[in-house]
Amino acid sequence: MSPFAVKAIQLILSLSLLIVLHELGHFIPAKIFKTRVEKFFLFFDVKFALFKKKIGETVYGIGWLPLGGYVKISGMIDESMDKEQMAQPPQPWEFRTKPAWQRLIIMLGGVTVNIIVGMLIYIGIMYFHGEYITTNKDMPNGFAVEESFEQYGFRDGDQILSVNGEEFKDVSDINKELLLRDVRAVEVRHADGTVESVSLPEDIGSIMFDSDVIEPFVPLLQPVLDTVIADYPAIAAGFQNGDRVLSVNGKPIEYYHELSSEVKKKKDSVSTIVVSRNGEAISIDVKPNEKGQIGVDYDRTQVGRTHLTYGFGESFSRGIGYGYSILRDYVKQFKYVFTAKGATQVGGFGAIGNLFPSTWSWVAFWHTTALISIILAFMNVLPIPALDGGHVAFLLYEMVTGRKPGDKFLEYAQMIGFFLLIALVLFANGNDIYRWLFQ
Repeated sequence: MSPFAVKAIQLILSLSLLIVLHELGHFIPAKIFKTRVEKFFLFFDVKFALFKKKIGETVYGIGWLPLGGYVKISGMIDESMDKEQMAQPPQPWEFRTKPAWQRLIIMLGGVTVNIIVGMLIYIGIMYFHGEYITTNKDMPNGFAVEESFEQYGFRDGDQILSVNGEEFKDVSDINKELLLRDVRAVEVRHADGTVESVSLPEDIGSIMFDSDVIEPFVPLLQPVLDTVIADYPAIAAGFQNGDRVLSVNGKPIEYYHELSSEVKKKKDSVSTIVVSRNGEAISIDVKPNEKGQIGVDYDRTQVGRTHLTYGFGESFSRGIGYGYSILRDYVKQFKYVFTAKGATQVGGFGAIGNLFPSTWSWVAFWHTTALISIILAFMNVLPIPALDGGHVAFLLYEMVTGRKPGDKFLEYAQMIGFFLLIALVLFANGNDIYRWLFQ
């Protein structure tokens, strides 16, 4: 089966599961509060449905447009825009006749389920599989440091000991820690054995993002190529897995990170790279792409991993803690979306699909499903009309002021929110298509 098909199957399976569970989060409290649910659909049934069956007072079905799902609750202004129903006298089984606190619980149900599902998946992963981290013992040569970070006091060969005074166990997370969290000081052990606390600017994450230095720390490794990536210049030029880089444009290469650094210096022209293959020195000319990349990757077996396992009780605390950190990091990075550069990196279904591996792995599938579940929770709670968060915002206004927004206002807000969401979907998926065609 092709990598594309494997990713597509995982994406459809994951989203279908999460959509059904999200809508159950609305459906169950609605039924508890004796509110009629007219429809429960996976995907949207614009004009027609692939399948539908009425059970009791609810029509259950599967639509053809895979952009989400919905439950149609009687007496509620939603994406169905059922003005005829809203023009009728209010009925006791309708959403609009229920107390505000009940309506709030119904609207928060989907987000709540997504958070719970994400946390439960992470708990299960920690209990049944554990987790892998990279310690300083797993990476004895330390990190290679990006040139712009040397001004703060970092050096090639540094090992990360602590961040903000707390022990830093998984050193592979250091780049994410700097980008998304409030890091003030990093304690390192230099290659000569000396220990130093390096102070950083308060806005180090923004500095990294603006300067496009997202990974200032990379493992300090031997320059052996483990992967030559398809559709990149290197494979056409003749590089092979197992090649050991000796020099780039006449400069001897001792560590892997020096390869990319030297190639980028001449990214608009051809670089001559000498590699050792089966004991023979071979000279290869290659011109990088517009990003200065030739499409090779290092031998990742040079970096070890430590497997941590957890008991039943430990898996709960670790799983919830892990899920919370995922949510916190996503909220933190959301600020970058509102920049010109960040907007170009917004992705749609293609980007989500690429979160899954190209070969089937249940552990990776559940990891990614938990991540998407938490992302869906955050996105749905944003105060945008047509999203759950928009309804929640209006309900909170009603509960605080004692005044319910008029039906006409809610109709117009729903329409504006709907068109805004369609525009965002088109923009995000347009970015995917652009990257696929031109990058």
